Amino acid sequence: MRWIIGWLLNAGFLLLLASMFTGFYLSGFGAALIASLLLSIVNAIVRPILVVLTLPITVVTLGLFLFVISAITLMLTASLMGSAFNISGFGMALLAAILITIVQTLIIKPIKKKR
Repeated sequence: MRWIIGWLLNAGFLLLLASMFTGFYLSGFGAALIASLLLSIVNAIVRPILVVLTLPITVVTLGLFLFVISAITLMLTASLMGSAFNISGFGMALLAAILITIVQTLIIKPIKKKR
């Protein structure tokens, strides 16, 4: 049940990002649900590989390179989705990754812990 709540909240936040920024496009709530699911899968499979491969850079940047990895996984998700999910460039993906991380840390994780 916690996973479904997090999935729905992530989809809602992706829609909020799409309404706030012109460089972040989602075609609707269904696309946001699919994007959230794909992002979870990409984060579970691809992200650990990228983290291990870029460990020296991550250590040198004191962990800030993890935002770049999150932006890469977000762009990969957008490319897998096709025209239903589009990000205009890497800068927009980086900004979205930072905002998603902040929302995950401050809102979604505490809500998931309470239940």
